[in-house]
Amino acid sequence: MAVIVRLPDGRTLRFSRSFYIGREAGCEVELAGAGVSRRHAEVSRDGGEWIVRDLQSSNGLFVEGRRVDHASIGAGVAVSLGADGPTLTIEPERHDAAPVRAEITGEPSLEDYAQRYFAADDDEGSVGGRTVMIRKAFQQIQRQQKRRQRLLVGAIALIAAAAGAYALYANRVISRQTQQAEQLFYDMKTQEVFIADLQNKLAKTGSAPDQVQLAKYLEDRRRMQTNYEGYVASLYDRKLNDKEKLILKVTRLFGECDVAAPPDYVGEVMRYINKWQSTGRFERALKRAQDAGYPPKIAEAFIAQNLPPQYFYLAMQESDFDPHNIGPPTNWGYAKGMWQFIPDTALRFGLKPGPLFRQPVVDLADDRLNWERATPAAAKYIKEIYTTDAQASGLLVMASYNWGERRVVTRLQKMPADPRQRNFWKLLAQYPEDVPPETYKYVFSIVSAAVIGENPRLFGFPFDNPLGFLPQPSPAR
Repeated sequence: MAVIVRLPDGRTLRFSRSFYIGREAGCEVELAGAGVSRRHAEVSRDGGEWIVRDLQSSNGLFVEGRRVDHASIGAGVAVSLGADGPTLTIEPERHDAAPVRAEITGEPSLEDYAQRYFAADDDEGSVGGRTVMIRKAFQQIQRQQKRRQRLLVGAIALIAAAAGAYALYANRVISRQTQQAEQLFYDMKTQEVFIADLQNKLAKTGSAPDQVQLAKYLEDRRRMQTNYEGYVASLYDRKLNDKEKLILKVTRLFGECDVAAPPDYVGEVMRYINKWQSTGRFERALKRAQDAGYPPKIAEAFIAQNLPPQYFYLAMQESDFDPHNIGPPTNWGYAKGMWQFIPDTALRFGLKPGPLFRQPVVDLADDRLNWERATPAAAKYIKEIYTTDAQASGLLVMASYNWGERRVVTRLQKMPADPRQRNFWKLLAQYPEDVPPETYKYVFSIVSAAVIGENPRLFGFPFDNPLGFLPQPSPAR
C-alpha cells in the first residue's frame, strides 16, 4: 500500500517505499525552512504499518501540537517540522475510485491484434498459415530476448556487486580518514595547550633556550595544521556547499574539531545566521566599530595573545561595540564597557573600576569604559581561560565568558584533562540541564556572527569582511 504526501505548497506526492523528509537535497521530500534539519524525518513501513520517525532533528517532530519521536500514519496524520515549521499531511492511498476504461474506436486496437494472433485458446490447425508464422517468429524473438535478459541481469548483478564493494571500501576509507583527522586535531590541541603554557613561562623568564624550543613547537604545529587541512579538503569538498564549509572553517578557527561536531551543528549555526539576517543589528554594530577604528586594534590584541582575531565578534555580542555599555548588576557591581568586565575580573587584569562601579551610570574614571585599555585586558583574560581548564576550546571560552568561568570550570574539572574530552559538545552532553539557554544562545550567536563576517556577501550583506585587512593563510597542499 502506498501513501500520499500533501505539501504546504499544494503539491501531492505518492510513495510506495520508505522516504526521507528534510532540507537536504538528497531527501525525497525536500522542504526549506530555518527550523528544518538536513534529514528531519523518515517515513517507512513497520510490520505492515506506515510510521513517521524523527531523526534526532534540532527542532523536533510535532503531531497535533505535541512533540513526538514517532507516529503512526493510520488513516492520515498532519506532521509539523518544528513547532512553527512547515506542516504536511501523510495519508494512505485510497482505491475506491472506479478505473477508467480505454475508449473503443472504429480502428482495431493493439488488444484486437493480440487477440487475433496470440489467443491462447487457438491451435495451429484452426488458424491460417500467416498467423502460425507470426506466432513462431514471435516465440523465437521471445527466446532471444530471454537470453539477452539473463545476460543483462547477470551483468547488472556483477556491476551491483562491484558498486557495493566499492561503496563499502569508500565508506571504510572515509571512516578511517575521519578518525585520523580527529586524532590529528586533538593532537594539535594538546600541543596548543603546551605551547600556551610555554608562552606564559617565557613572558615571565625570557629564557633563550625556551624561545628556541617554542619556535620548533610552532613549526610542528603549522605542519600538523597543513596535514589536517588536507584531510578536511578530501572529506568535505564534494559534500558541502560554500556556507557549510565556511561554518566548519570558523569552527576550526575557534579550536573545535569540525569532524567531531554533532550532526545538526551546521544547521543550528545556520539558524542563528538567519537571526542575524532578520535584523539590522549586525550591520549597525559593525558600522559603529569601523567608524571608530576598532577592528585593527581588537585584532592586534588577540593576535598578540596567539588567539584567533575572530574573537572580535565576542565584543559585538557583549555590547554591539559600545564602549560605554552598562550591563546587568552582579554581586560585585555592574558589568561595564565594550567587553562587559565585572569589577573583580577587571582588577585581575589591570583595569581600575571607577568609584561608581555599583551604579548603572557611565563613569569615565572607570578603565573598563576605555576600550583601548579594556581590549588587551579582554584578550589576556580570554587567553587565560583558553589555556587552562578550557583546554583550547574556543566555544568553551565563550561559554565561560558569559556564564562565568567558575561555573564552567567547576564542571570541567570533573571531566578528563584532555582536549578530546573537554569541549563544548561534551559539556552539553554531560550537563544538559545545567548550561543556561542564554549561554547556549551566546555561543551560537558569536560563532554565527564570525561566519557571516568571513564572507558577508555570501549571506546577503552589502559589505566585505571587516577583518579582511589581515593576511590570509595559505591554502593547504
